[in-house]
Amino acid sequence: MVIFDRLWETMRAKGRSTYLLREKYGIERRTIRRLKHNENVTTDTLGKLCEILDCGLDEIAEYIPERKE
Repeated sequence: MVIFDRLWETMRAKGRSTYLLREKYGIERRTIRRLKHNENVTTDTLGKLCEILDCGLDEIAEYIPERKE
């Protein structure tokens, strides 16, 4: 499972808000909702976020293996 907890930490550290993502950079509300709920987003979106935040993918997303029982 890919989670986006690091995205929110990076945004806080760089003084960016979801409002700025929507209004200045055109990230759609539904995309932000998907990120908040760790749902699927496109690689284009991930690339755009890395560009906006001037960071690497590892600073916005993390892979956590799902536990199989």
